[in-house]
Amino acid sequence: MNYQNLSSFIWSVADLLRGDYRQSDYGKVILPFTVLRRLDCVLESTKAKVLAEFAAKKKAGLNPDAFLLRASGQSFYNTSELDLRKLIGDQDHISQNLYAYIQAFSPAVRDIFERFSFSTQIDKLSKCGLLYLVTEKFAGVDLHPDAIDNHEMGLAFEELIRKFAELSNETAGEHFTPREVIRLMVNLLFVEDDEVLTKPGVVRTIYDPTAGTGGMLSVAGEHLAALNPQARLTMFGQELNDESYAICKADMLIKGQDVANIVAGNTLSDDGHPHAKFDYMLSNPPFGVEWKKVEKEVRKEHESQGFNGRFGPGLPRVSDGSLLFLLHLLSKMRPAQEGGSRFGIVLNGSPLFTGGAGSGESEIRRYLLENDLVEAIIGLPTDMFYNTGISTYVWIVSNRKPVERKGRVQLIDASSFWQRTRKSLGSKRKEMTDAHIAEVTRLFGSFVEGQLATVFDGEGKEIAREAVQDGGKPPIAPEGGNVKLAPLSRIFSNEAFGYRTITVERPLRDEKGELVLGTKGKQKGKPQADPSLRDTENVPLSEDVDTYFSREVLPHTPDAWIDEEKTKIGYEIPFSRHFYVFEPPRSLAEIDADLAQVTARIKAMIEGLAA
Repeated sequence: MNYQNLSSFIWSVADLLRGDYRQSDYGKVILPFTVLRRLDCVLESTKAKVLAEFAAKKKAGLNPDAFLLRASGQSFYNTSELDLRKLIGDQDHISQNLYAYIQAFSPAVRDIFERFSFSTQIDKLSKCGLLYLVTEKFAGVDLHPDAIDNHEMGLAFEELIRKFAELSNETAGEHFTPREVIRLMVNLLFVEDDEVLTKPGVVRTIYDPTAGTGGMLSVAGEHLAALNPQARLTMFGQELNDESYAICKADMLIKGQDVANIVAGNTLSDDGHPHAKFDYMLSNPPFGVEWKKVEKEVRKEHESQGFNGRFGPGLPRVSDGSLLFLLHLLSKMRPAQEGGSRFGIVLNGSPLFTGGAGSGESEIRRYLLENDLVEAIIGLPTDMFYNTGISTYVWIVSNRKPVERKGRVQLIDASSFWQRTRKSLGSKRKEMTDAHIAEVTRLFGSFVEGQLATVFDGEGKEIAREAVQDGGKPPIAPEGGNVKLAPLSRIFSNEAFGYRTITVERPLRDEKGELVLGTKGKQKGKPQADPSLRDTENVPLSEDVDTYFSREVLPHTPDAWIDEEKTKIGYEIPFSRHFYVFEPPRSLAEIDADLAQVTARIKAMIEGLAA
């Protein structure tokens, strides 16, 4: 059974709920029942052994917890003689028996159903006369990992959440990230460490501060397992949404992860892993979402702890908190001398350039670039995410750059690497194929500049695309056709993104046009500045300010000067500008010829009508 068949089957439960439940509330029943049946199936084979062990240890007066975990072969257990199939054998007492069954799970699992507010739904289903029917429906489907693996199960949960989110007009993107985007991020995260990660018995940690249903952690685990079955990835995360947290926790339980590592709560105001450091990190934080709810706590940490806290470099404007998550991840990096860290984070375009010199955003970029932490930024296609069609970017940040990357940043424009999805899923209309992901990974891994060659036939129709590394030969144009080259991968020094904002002053003059001079202190005898004529100029860090001023300003305003005290250093990354290819407009002769043809056709049509 694949995840699409499974999600279709589970969705059929909605037919039972129709009328008694609003469509937007279907998920409150279907999601916890899906988790319950999954756990039910996992424990089925060791049920008898667990019950025997429980009875023996209870008789001996011993704490059975450790023995029951060993007996179940999982990181959870259930001490009830019931399961879903037995529950439907007693229709008259199904409500009480279901409560008892849930309470017999180990504490970590009980917490999952509390997060779902499952007891409320049991009561409501019972009053509506639906509890037996829904339980019977789920008891009939096999959700054991042998029947549907963890990857497929994760896709099924995401499909269900997306559908429920659409029905309730929520944003499904708050809950999960498209799997191909996660695969790309994981590839970029691990590609430089392939040699280390293939060693026997290697253990690494990975963290997601916006874990959702755990998709990023799961894909990272699958990737490392494929690379090295003997490797172990210990997973950590935090999630704000209770339903997503419950699903993530259930998934981690089945994977054998320590669920104490998955914490509920707001990452920005209440860090669930306050002193932890990690080898790898991944995040797709909500972007374009204000952080006013946690402003008090965040500002307090920024002002009282400075660089000893998480938000030392600066604070972005309250309207977009995505850079706060980037700062949070920076604070979780292992020191370079202890092996360092690497993380990937999905951001929109705003963090690349929003905010002038001295602003919170610019100071954060300044901290990243002056400390040589940004390895690469990859531009993704639009319409990739379920809740937004805007341009998005993957930042790869590390404090253990390979020697060849020191002092440099790689920009990759993967915005043309996509194919259309078979059907639109919310705002998602495009997807990256395995070939696209492999190409971006290759460009990043080889750390080279390159171009995208697009081949057109004689009629101007695109017939092929090919990535060409610097020094490589572009494809040959077909007869009558042509090949267009556009930048695909570019490498810059960190300094290339920095600039100084200088304040240019001009003298204040009186009614007679005479200079107004200062009369006190340091300004005595000096020309006073006219605020109405004040201007600013951005001078690249790579250029001498005086040279720039003499060339660009003084020829036009010879009486101007620089107020040195107001000079600020800023950083921005104008991503699109570095990949823009100018196409000269057609000549006037060509345009005139086209107009003449069109005019002639219109004239002939009019003459035909008049005849």
